[in-house]
Amino acid sequence: MPAAAEPTHPRVEDLDLAEVLAALGHPARLEIVRKLASGEEMSCGEVVPDLPRSSVTHHLKTLREGGLIRRRPQGRRLCLTLRRDDLELRFPGLLELVLACRSRPLDSESDEQPL
Repeated sequence: MPAAAEPTHPRVEDLDLAEVLAALGHPARLEIVRKLASGEEMSCGEVVPDLPRSSVTHHLKTLREGGLIRRRPQGRRLCLTLRRDDLELRFPGLLELVLACRSRPLDSESDEQPL
C-alpha cells in the first residue's frame, strides 16, 4: 500500500486574509492557535485533548489550509506549530492583535460591542 501523500501548506505569498480570518472564526480553532502561540511544537493531544477525533481532524485541516499552522508527522505522532513568522510577514500585526483580544459577552446594559 503506498504511503499517503503529505499535506501541503500554503506558501507565504499565497496566504489569503479571508481564509486566515475564516479559520480563526471558530472558537475551537482560535483556542488551538492560542495554545500554539508559545512557539513550542506540540502534539495534537496536547493542543486539543477534549474534542472528538473527527472534529480535531476538521479543525486542524482548516487551520493548515488557511496557513495558520504547520503539521509534521513524527512516527505515529503529529506535531503542530504556529506559522507565526509567515503570518507576520504576510499580515504584519494581525496575529498579535488576534491573540491579544479575548472574547467577552455583550453587556446587556450597554450598547458597546465586545472587542
